[in-house]
Amino acid sequence: MPLSTQSQADIDQYILIASLDNARNLSNILKAISFRDHAIFNATQNGLKVTVEDSKCLQANAFIQADIFQEYIIKEDTVGFQVNLTVLLDCLTIFGGSTVPGVCTALRMCYNGYGYPLTLFLEEGGVVTVCKINTQEPEEPIDFDFCSTNVTNKVILQSDSLKEAFSELDMTSEVLQITMSPSHPYFRLSTFGNSGNAHYDYPKDSDMMELFQCTKIQTSRYKMSLLKPSTKALALSCKVSVRTDSRGFLSLQYLVRNDDGQICFVEYYCCPDEEVEEE
Repeated sequence: MPLSTQSQADIDQYILIASLDNARNLSNILKAISFRDHAIFNATQNGLKVTVEDSKCLQANAFIQADIFQEYIIKEDTVGFQVNLTVLLDCLTIFGGSTVPGVCTALRMCYNGYGYPLTLFLEEGGVVTVCKINTQEPEEPIDFDFCSTNVTNKVILQSDSLKEAFSELDMTSEVLQITMSPSHPYFRLSTFGNSGNAHYDYPKDSDMMELFQCTKIQTSRYKMSLLKPSTKALALSCKVSVRTDSRGFLSLQYLVRNDDGQICFVEYYCCPDEEVEEE
């Protein structure tokens, strides 16, 4: 493969190198969080974490573990930079993102440190394209302080059931209300749109419910405009974990299998729009 012909001197200059035989394994997971132009990359020995935020109310993180990559070299404890995500996705699909079996775009992604561009070497069918994308100093991501010790309610669902719910709920509603309870209705999604109020209930013993852990009745509302970007991740995922903490903050963690059957995670954090008092 032409990418393998890069000289050792070329490779040695970089502090981060990540290579994939199939660039779709990166582009698909990044599409799941592409609702703003800029993304913060944070690389460690464990892999890549890519963060996108919106108005301090919504944060999406894509986690791509180091062993997903065919080659993953990092020469510092952490490497961070900010990059235009729209441009990066355009580059990753520069060959058209072929879905033809056996035809893949190979990728080597390299970064040389502060002030340097992110360099992509893309190869398909013997043709190599080099893209250089300007980077900025990364902003500090918002700390939503969402820790497992403060989680009050948690369910794990098959993604298909949540897709079905979203297709039936009224998306003209400004908010999505989530009710989680140890007793009926257990897990309920509610909207209040142009066609009236709609509810979608999940019994705790539903085949679609893999885990049900609810310690208290909790009803919170979230702006639909903030949740809509997460449907990109939902469409790719096979399971979703829905968690709320004592403040009503929402965590949606999506389990995504890539083209090679490997598992990646996408997580969305969302602030509550308003707390609904129980009658």
